[in-house]
Amino acid sequence: MRVTFAPPGARQAHLGMLLWAMLVGLSFPAVGLVSEALPPLLLTSLRFIIASLALWALARRAPDWWPSRRSLPLYSLMGLCLAGFFSTMFWAAHHTTALSMATLFVSVPLLAFVLGLAAGVERLAWRLPVILALGAVGALGLAWAESRNGSTGLRFGLGEAGFFLGCISSAMYPVLSKWGLSREWLSQSAAVRTFWSLAIGAVLIGLVGLALEPVANLGVMTPRDALLLVYLGLCSSALTFWLLQRATAALTPGAVTAYNYLVPFVSMLLLFIQHPERTGWVWLPGSALVLTAIALLLRNGRVST
Repeated sequence: MRVTFAPPGARQAHLGMLLWAMLVGLSFPAVGLVSEALPPLLLTSLRFIIASLALWALARRAPDWWPSRRSLPLYSLMGLCLAGFFSTMFWAAHHTTALSMATLFVSVPLLAFVLGLAAGVERLAWRLPVILALGAVGALGLAWAESRNGSTGLRFGLGEAGFFLGCISSAMYPVLSKWGLSREWLSQSAAVRTFWSLAIGAVLIGLVGLALEPVANLGVMTPRDALLLVYLGLCSSALTFWLLQRATAALTPGAVTAYNYLVPFVSMLLLFIQHPERTGWVWLPGSALVLTAIALLLRNGRVST
């Protein structure tokens, strides 16, 4: 069987990101089933290692799979972005509320658009920012609907500031990928780009985990935890980051990250399936705005030059 590494068209990239949003949204219940006693940073490092091993067989088939002197620093920066986001996310979870984190995460697509403009991989036009703003309002509406189940409100303190830095790291990941592709510094294979960024990210997150978390806590891992970890590594890391890298070759960073708005919508659907009694009109405005933004994005998807 012949393996092709040609980048996808815009339509294929958008369809791939729809699948990405479904996979990411479905991964949250799986994460919730993992034993709480396990160290989260070390688990993330193991998850990325599993994902890297799954991609290695495909990545090594590419003629340019081994990083050059120019691409290795860029892959390292991409891995640092992944390490920065996941590390600050786990740290912020103990210093802020879930609502505050969900609200700040809405800024990622707009941050990616602005950073992409600065890097020269986005086009200055009104349509995409309007779509991103519409999706952001919808995602905020979903966060507000979820907040009605608790009494903790929005705030901004040290935890929120730390998580916002993590959001900047998350927004930088597709920008660096697009910037490296535009200069032909990175491999044309999405599997290669995903492999090296995840592998380097696994090392960086693992080093942070070794410094902050007791390794002995991994001893409480059950067979179910191990199966969940393999599932997360294969479906929620290897496949999702490959889809993201694949879409980055055809779309701009702002368009790629706009699919973050669909993740809370998928989580909301799962919530209604599990707890239909929590269905209410408060979810309707945010859902309608998110779906409208994604429909506009599919219709007016921008292919970067």
